[in-house]
Amino acid sequence: MNQTVNLAWSNWSGSVVARNAAILRPRGLAELADTIRTARGPIRIAGAGHSFTPLVETEGTILDLDRFQGLVSHDPIELQATVGAATRLGDLTKQLHGVGQGLPNMGDIDKQSIGGALGTATHGSGPALGAYHTQLRRIEIVDGRGEVRRYSMENDRETIEATGVTLGAFGALTEVTLQNVATYRLRRRRWVVPIGDILSGFESFMNGHRSAEFYFIPFSGHALLISSDPSTAAVTPRPSEEDEEGLSTLKNLRRWLGWFPPLRRALIGAALARLPEEDYVQDWLHVYASDRRRKFNEMEYHLPFEEGPKALAEIIALTEKRFPEVYFPMEVRSVAADNFWLSPFYRRQTCSIAIHHDAAEDPGAFMAAAETIFRRYGGRPHWGKMHNLVAADLAALYPRWKDAMEVRRSFDPDQRFVSPYLARLFGLSA
Repeated sequence: MNQTVNLAWSNWSGSVVARNAAILRPRGLAELADTIRTARGPIRIAGAGHSFTPLVETEGTILDLDRFQGLVSHDPIELQATVGAATRLGDLTKQLHGVGQGLPNMGDIDKQSIGGALGTATHGSGPALGAYHTQLRRIEIVDGRGEVRRYSMENDRETIEATGVTLGAFGALTEVTLQNVATYRLRRRRWVVPIGDILSGFESFMNGHRSAEFYFIPFSGHALLISSDPSTAAVTPRPSEEDEEGLSTLKNLRRWLGWFPPLRRALIGAALARLPEEDYVQDWLHVYASDRRRKFNEMEYHLPFEEGPKALAEIIALTEKRFPEVYFPMEVRSVAADNFWLSPFYRRQTCSIAIHHDAAEDPGAFMAAAETIFRRYGGRPHWGKMHNLVAADLAALYPRWKDAMEVRRSFDPDQRFVSPYLARLFGLSA
């Protein structure tokens, strides 16, 4: 039987809470199928809680699929691996490395489940590197009537592309086969440059490395540039992380000098000037992810690549003119185009800009103002991060929106997976 775990659920930042849901943990496919058919709706699926939109919020049932974890099988010739959809990325990296495989790319957080990362189009950075869903080769999913469906890229490419990014609204993803690469090493470098230099040299920097990104430090005039490139050199020690200490310093300077931006800028700039450059080589799984302990809320928009520098310049000007409370760095990445219908990167090379706000403070005014800029440049929101778009907005941004909604309806004709939030997002009656 299902097991009721508790009667409350919260995401990582505390911005989304489901207080009245039954949380069930099915113990296999048969039990999961029966739960989907019989449990109180709306049914939502909990990953690791690292989304900031209310994708899991419901007064019905939350499915905890933690029993669907682990490396199921792997193919050492094709470099493919089949894994449970609830497998956490941090565990997955170790399991893959252990069998000689590697994820082609990663984001900077490895706490998510692979199912949640796929469902929200989570990504890393690199002009030729796609988001996690571009690795899909086979999926197993239980639909809204409890039927187990299996698809492969060889035989069902269009279905895979329709269901690779689904927000957990087509069914319960239980198992996926990923196309990986042979395990590898990366040389990672980090250094500080004036923000004007990176904005003027944006294309050459982003395209000059296998993976490149940067963090603009508000009220500093500078950015931290990070590049990761293949290496056959021997492993060298990874420097200890000081991100949390850096955030504490930025927050203190905001508190002490928010009233005097020139001095705030001078002190942050002086601190950055003393920051040592990083340059090390490590196996891939020890490079991408960072420890994120200080809680924040986040908005990320995916823009046409060429619009990135202009949009970022406007976001910086907005922040430093109207929102002195902001101290979290802004993250800028690039992502390759793909053909997945609900992917924010659908047929468009992308510049992704993420803004963050202390989880203990209200982000509403800042993010609403920034969203106006993002939308003016044709941005598509990250499905798991804060935004205010609804179905009519999204239909104008996604060429295959109507097709995707028809496929969703065929998977879930009784709308078992449609919460009030998803109803607004998809233009459905709850």
